[in-house]
Order: sequence, then C-alpha cells, then structure tokens
Amino acid sequence: MPIRYPRPLRPGDRVGVTSPSSGVPKELRGRFDVAVREVEARGYEVVVGTCMDGGGHVSASVAERAAELMRMLTDPRIRAVVPPWGGETAIDLLPLLDWERLRSAEPTWVVGYSDMSTVITPLTLLTGVATVHGNNLMDTPYRAPEGLLSWLDIVAMPGGSRFTQIPPGRHRASGRDDFQAHPEVSAFTLDTPGRWTRLDGGGDVDVSGRLIGGCVETVCHVAGTPYGDVASFARDRAPEGLLVYVEAVEHDAFTICRTLHGMKLAGFFEGANAVLVGRTSAPDASSLSQHEAVLDALGSLGVPLIADVECGHVPPYMPLVNGALGRVIHDSARSELIQTLAD
Repeated sequence: MPIRYPRPLRPGDRVGVTSPSSGVPKELRGRFDVAVREVEARGYEVVVGTCMDGGGHVSASVAERAAELMRMLTDPRIRAVVPPWGGETAIDLLPLLDWERLRSAEPTWVVGYSDMSTVITPLTLLTGVATVHGNNLMDTPYRAPEGLLSWLDIVAMPGGSRFTQIPPGRHRASGRDDFQAHPEVSAFTLDTPGRWTRLDGGGDVDVSGRLIGGCVETVCHVAGTPYGDVASFARDRAPEGLLVYVEAVEHDAFTICRTLHGMKLAGFFEGANAVLVGRTSAPDASSLSQHEAVLDALGSLGVPLIADVECGHVPPYMPLVNGALGRVIHDSARSELIQTLAD
C-alpha cells in the first residue's frame, strides 16, 4: 500500500492550531502571537481551536481534545494542523480518534514532535498518511539555519519533491530561549560544533528506507500496540525497509537503554536499514553514556547506528517526514539526509 501525501499548502489555505496535549500559559501568549503572525506572513489563515488552556498539563478534557483534533483533520478547508508545543499525555487521545474516518478523509498535514510523537506516528502507521516530525508552533525557527528547512517549507512542497538537508555542524549545548522575555526570537543560537557520530564502528554510510520514529519517552508506550505496529508498517508499506529515528529528551542513560530494549522486543526496529538517533542533552548514567545505551540496546540489529542527528530536543531541528523515502549519507566529509515525498 502506498504512502499518501497531503497536498501542498497554498496562500489562503487554513492552518489549524490545537493542543492535543499541553496548552499555552498566559505568560507565553506573546510568543504564541508572534508564531501565529509568522504563519500568517506566509499567506495562510490561522484557525485557533478552543483547546488551548495552559493552566494544567493538558489543554482540555480528553473528549474535547480528541473531538477538536478530529474536526480539524476532517475539515477540508484546514490543510495543516500544528500544536503550540508538546506536553505529557497525548496518548490518551488514541482510543477516542475515529481511525476509519481518518483513513477515508482527504489527507491533512499534521506537524509536531515530543509528546506529539504519540499522535503523528500512529497517524502514519494506521492511515498511511505522511506526517512531519518537526518543530511545534511555539519553537519553530522561522529563520532556519543554513542547510535546514522548517515544517512550513516542507508542507508547501509539491508532491514528488525531493529535498536535501545538511546539518550546519553546530548545535546549542546550553540554555534555552526565554520566550516570555523575548517572544520575538526567530533564530537559534548555535554555540557548539558537532557532527553526526556512527556508534557501531562501521565506515561510510549510504542507506535508504522509509522514515518512521519519534521521541523515545513518549512513543515507547505505543510500541507493540495497534497504534505503534512498526513491523506491520514495514511489511505493508515499506518493502525497501525503514530508516527508524529515535530521540531522548530527559531520561537518563539506564532508562533509555531499558526503553530501547523494550521497543526492540516490541518490533519497533523490525525492517530497519539504519537507526538515526537524535542529539540529546539527557543525562548519562554513572557507568553508561547515552551513546553507550543506544549501542547496548540496538547494536545487535547489525545496521548503522548514527547518533547526534538534529531530530530531537537540541537545536537546531531537522524535520523528518514520516513515510517519506529517506536516504542517509554519512562519511568523513559530509552528512546529509535526502527526503522524497513520493513512493
């Protein structure tokens, strides 16, 4: 079965903003307003939902959040849906979404990362519709570093597009942007040099496959369930194999090691031609580093394990399209990821 790609956004299209997980606190409404204006500057109409309360860990009741997300995903006037940011418990939506209706609806771009992995990854796995593991609305770099794109660039690309992202060779190793004091921030501060790292000791890499993955701390809880059946996705929609990506936000190396072992047992890496691992600021453990945790859990796969990829919580961010055909090239001279929005 082929991957389905939503049609590209055009000026005048609507972008829906809802919070399937956490909403926007009052002190960060200034940043939210800046982000909305940036999307509108691209020529789009922004439609803000009612599930936006930032006073707790979720924006509204699970029934309200599920209903609003369904409305946006099945409204033919809304061409993309993006949350303000991630959160903690979007997993509670999954049993309440009408998956049959989503499979039959016209595809809509859905964007996000972190806790949104528990929404966008099942959407691709269960419906075959491509989704974007990319920046949420509030933390989008509206001036992406040279060599990279933002989600706004990707959702406007014509079907069949092929694009290459080349990491800038620098990342942010300390501090975070203070969006309350400086809501207008539009570019990342990149203060530390760094390249991709091959963990399994092999040589040059040139490997292709369908992209799928997400945030370890959240997507692990759907691995092996009907909402995270990567093995079936590989068999039914990715005869060429997979490029599975994972990234850790905060768990220490022992926890990440155990979690990746569990995901492997649940079939999450079945069909993988390579595994991409996001750069992380999560802590090492007393006798185990984050890199060693990945190698311990996934080294037996016998495929390239490429770490420090810009697909996680450490800026800059490199959006990945779930379901797209990806090609990873990594050697002593260059690192790049080519994505093709076609079968």
